[in-house]
Amino acid sequence: MLPGRAQLSGHAVTNQPAPRGDVDLWATDPALRGMAGAMGAATGHLAARGQALGTAELRAAGREAMRVAPDLRLFDAGGRRLDEVAFHPAYHRLMAEGIGAGYAALPWDGAPGGHATHAALVYLHSQVEPGTCCPMTMTYAAVPALAADPGLAALWRPRLTARHYDPSVAPVADKCGATLGMAMTEKQGGSDLRANATRAEPDGALYRLTGHKWFCSAPMSDGFLMLAQAPGGLTCFLVPRWLEGERNAIRLMRLKDKLGNRANASAEIEVDGALAHRLGAEGQGLRCILEMVHHTRLDTAVAPAGLMRAALAEAHHWVSHRSAFQRRLIDQPLMAAVLADLCLDWEGATALGLRVAAAFDAGERPFARLAVALAKYLANTLCPPLVAEAMEAVGGMGYVEDTALPWLYREAPLNGIWEGAGNVICLDILRTAARAPGALAAVEAELEAARGADRRYDAALAAHRARWPAPAPEAEARWYAESLATLLTAATLLRHAPAAVADGYAAARLSREGGRTPGAVRGLDSAAILGRLSA
Repeated sequence: MLPGRAQLSGHAVTNQPAPRGDVDLWATDPALRGMAGAMGAATGHLAARGQALGTAELRAAGREAMRVAPDLRLFDAGGRRLDEVAFHPAYHRLMAEGIGAGYAALPWDGAPGGHATHAALVYLHSQVEPGTCCPMTMTYAAVPALAADPGLAALWRPRLTARHYDPSVAPVADKCGATLGMAMTEKQGGSDLRANATRAEPDGALYRLTGHKWFCSAPMSDGFLMLAQAPGGLTCFLVPRWLEGERNAIRLMRLKDKLGNRANASAEIEVDGALAHRLGAEGQGLRCILEMVHHTRLDTAVAPAGLMRAALAEAHHWVSHRSAFQRRLIDQPLMAAVLADLCLDWEGATALGLRVAAAFDAGERPFARLAVALAKYLANTLCPPLVAEAMEAVGGMGYVEDTALPWLYREAPLNGIWEGAGNVICLDILRTAARAPGALAAVEAELEAARGADRRYDAALAAHRARWPAPAPEAEARWYAESLATLLTAATLLRHAPAAVADGYAAARLSREGGRTPGAVRGLDSAAILGRLSA
């Protein structure tokens, strides 16, 4: 691509960083490379995907998919109901890239490190266009939930794990690849799923669902897992989008006008006697759907690390090629201190997210059950202010849509809300710690294994245990979750990160010496930490 003209009639363009061009998202990211390798991910596959996803062409496709909003098409020209959503071609291209790379399939192929490789793909795709991650994540997470019904699994699983993206409007039996979403939230209940009012009436071997769902992301999925009140209580159902020769009675009411995640359609829907297959026994709906939620939480823990990386890379490129007061911005100690401090949160979120993914691979269910919630809470609490600081480092241009930072800023809060907002996650952490002592014991064993590596870590671990010899009272749930998640992050970094990162994290996050704002810390090896943003 030829560069733009810098010598203009009235002035010359100077002190403006050149476009980043093609960026190898794998080769330039030592934090990802190190942790993915340590956690058993397929590094060769990830190297190829990082190179492909970082091209200027594919990043531009991501911007197009965000720019051109999904189009709700309720009726055809003759007034017949369609209840469809049309997407920009760039959306379909990115879906094909992800599905073709095994985003939804890798953990179920039987190869080692499938979940860790999947988590790294989530991290990479989140840096390019996060909206398409939603339908792919739900498809990945639906696979284990289908184990409740071998017949449904036989039909759906081969298509959900196919590396072929097929957006055609057709029954699942006629497709070579499929996606599966979920529609749980209702307006009266929100996170309180037991308050769901959608009804399920038996119809022979099947059921008919009638009700309203307040949020249904990816409404063009080939089917959805839904909760509804059956005669035996709250039950999980698989509701196909398309039937043989007709459309199922799923009505799209409107698309939500969201802050971010704009390439992905999120709809308000009604089911009006929609045909549904029961998944699991009546009354066991929460147990069944939570198997899917357990896996989607992994992605919501890893995705913010990708967003952090993207924001920091944008800021680092700017400050490395921009001068003020006769010095490059990156050479000014205060700017270096701020960015290095922010890098610690990105490194920590990346390390802990991939460690949890490895626990999924290893079948460490008790550890994963608690650790995934801890990782999700901490990473998503840190992501929005980090992106805001990256935007501030760039200055006025960071607030302009010509750069990536505005869409990253809009995206930053999403994963903290999806699959349980902060309070919900913290309360779940308390319940798990109290009711599943094996889960807390597994996390404590991980913390204990790192003891002796750093005096500040040892002191912080002792203080945590003295403060909470048992799980905290509800009013302290956030404090408890933050403390436990920070210790688990530090333990992971002490094992797997370079000394500058592990030491910096202990100094800035465990010693409590410094202020509350980024850069208000001393003793960081800023040059070594920032070197990992461009290595």
